[in-house]
Amino acid sequence: MKHNKVLKSQPPAEVVYTPESQLRRPRELFQQMWRDLLASRELAWRLMVRDISAQYRQSFLGVAWAFLPPIVMATGFTLANDANVINIGATDIPYPAYVMFSTALWQTFVEALNGPVQAVTVAKPMLARVNFPREALILAKVGEVFFNFAIKLILIAALFIWFHIPVTWTVILVPVALIHLVILGTFLGVLLAPLGILYQDVSRGITLVTGFWLFLTPVVYPVPSQGTFGFLVKLNPVTPLLVTTRELATTGVVSNPLGFWVVSGLSFVGLLLTWIVFRLAMPFVVERVSS
Repeated sequence: MKHNKVLKSQPPAEVVYTPESQLRRPRELFQQMWRDLLASRELAWRLMVRDISAQYRQSFLGVAWAFLPPIVMATGFTLANDANVINIGATDIPYPAYVMFSTALWQTFVEALNGPVQAVTVAKPMLARVNFPREALILAKVGEVFFNFAIKLILIAALFIWFHIPVTWTVILVPVALIHLVILGTFLGVLLAPLGILYQDVSRGITLVTGFWLFLTPVVYPVPSQGTFGFLVKLNPVTPLLVTTRELATTGVVSNPLGFWVVSGLSFVGLLLTWIVFRLAMPFVVERVSS
């Protein structure tokens, strides 16, 4: 005689909302943040795959967009340099390769900066209707940034082969420096993300600021050694991270290790603090946009 098994459904987890600030219980807050981060991995993967598929499916040139900006910028500045329109000075590697490699790194930083703002803006309807770990949106964009850089590696490898650029053992440290560059961009993006939901000016402002920021970053020129402009370039937090990544891949000699570690430390601490702000601010932001 067969007995039918009665499956008892588990009651859903109870969520209690209180007016008390989560900052009063920091230990519980950090534990919840860590649990949500782990729980968001699968959703982040699905969102990343969806966004990457949509990005290249709806584009006629597809992955060529990963190559075109560095190539176009390198061509323009190389022609200007050869015609003595601008005086760049000596670079550690051939100038076209210098510009293309640096531009690929700059693109990666800008994508990391734009990613969180774009993610929460696109997901605005879903945020108002579905309760899920918001960290999934950020993780998906970070994964997309590294995927896009992996495509750029094809161009970078071709540059090293074409211009016969020697490779030292320090090239194995390039991913570490690149991660720090992405952390800086993500930190700034997460900081702006709640405002990005409320105001479209944030996205437009990022485009405007990064356009000017590019010329304060040694992407098309070496780091100036003196003058007011040189001081501003060295004060730029992107400079030590981008330059160190480039130096590890090319010369193997890091010119500013102290600046690299100072900016890296501030970026990691800043990302943790903005993560807390992001978690605390998002319920109020979502409530405002959905009302």
